[in-house]
Amino acid sequence: MALIQLIYVSTACEELGTVELDRILESAVRHNTAQQVTGMLLYAGGSFMQVLEGEESAVDETLGRLQVDPRHTGLFVLERAPIRARSFARWTMGFKRLDARDAAARPGYAPFFERGFDAGAIGARPGLALEMLTAFGSSQYAGGAEVRAALGRD
Repeated sequence: MALIQLIYVSTACEELGTVELDRILESAVRHNTAQQVTGMLLYAGGSFMQVLEGEESAVDETLGRLQVDPRHTGLFVLERAPIRARSFARWTMGFKRLDARDAAARPGYAPFFERGFDAGAIGARPGLALEMLTAFGSSQYAGGAEVRAALGRD
């Protein structure tokens, strides 16, 4: 089967704190490990942007599960494409919560996440979503044992 990469944005039904975000991340790591899905999740201003990579059937199953998750709404797929290799292969689920420091450090991206991820604005610039996920991925923590260590659970 072919590998695909899927990027979506969605809006949280309510502002999520650290505890709830940790639960989401832990669940994603468990599921993605079993499904051999890799990716990166960004959270900003009450919204999500996530990339999922893996076999088409595994990514589609994951997307189906996300579409019925009551913690968010308005899931919009920005990109879905076949890939030769994974961009986030070392992470079952990387994570970064974006804040004012990230906006100051990367002002070119700030308009796209300061008030939550804007699907229209991001989608109007092909490649921007993956560029942002990759850029912010360089300063985040990864899934598996790294998640437990980052959450102080080792």
